[in-house]
Amino acid sequence: MTIRCATFNGVATIEIARPEKKNALTVEMYQAMAEALAAARDDAAVRAVLIGGQPGIFTSGNDLEDFMRRPRQGEDSPVFRFMRALVDCDKPVVAAVTGAAIGIGTTMLLHCDFVYVADDARLAMPFVSLGLVPEFASSLVVPALMGHRRAAEKLLLGDPFTAEMAVECGIANAVLPAGEVMAQARRVAERFNALPPGAVREAKRLLRAPLRDAILATIRTEGEAFGARLHSPEAKEAFQAFFEKRKPDFSKF
Repeated sequence: MTIRCATFNGVATIEIARPEKKNALTVEMYQAMAEALAAARDDAAVRAVLIGGQPGIFTSGNDLEDFMRRPRQGEDSPVFRFMRALVDCDKPVVAAVTGAAIGIGTTMLLHCDFVYVADDARLAMPFVSLGLVPEFASSLVVPALMGHRRAAEKLLLGDPFTAEMAVECGIANAVLPAGEVMAQARRVAERFNALPPGAVREAKRLLRAPLRDAILATIRTEGEAFGARLHSPEAKEAFQAFFEKRKPDFSKF
């Protein structure tokens, strides 16, 4: 299995477990995560959700070989089901991040309620460098969190950033030593066992309500642009260069 799911002491854990491929995400993994989030939402015994990766790697983003072989196709595709399931999850979602969080590894954090990052964490959203555009409403949420200029560094230039900057920009709650991240995330998730679940769900709904419709609309708009860009000559050059392990040449475009 590449996604491991378990429920213990009121916390539904979704573990990305494909370390031999740097936790790169496939179609089946997106589907499994979407189903796990839906199951957690429907399970009265679950008070919070915890998403984590492996020691030293949260996720390197999409598995590009799988992605090119089976590109996302419309809002019913597994990746969009996962996005919608995370946005729609009415229970607190806590993320524990160590090592690399690339592409959707960073953008999914925008939709979690608590994010704890290791001091070795490195985040990046390199969509443009692949000839693509931002996804998961990052073109809306990232500027709202950090302002246009910092967002341009992260989304247009694809500049990677540190755990400390993730906290400063409002993406994460705190930086901890790598060995303490999962324990801290679980402690926070388990605190919801002592809180009234209905009040927690309603409070989360109110917190998320002002941007919810805009987020869903932006996910759709980005998805259309993303799908169109996949067939562009720039994206083809970027992906070919990746597989050939060379720098892409965009001088002819």
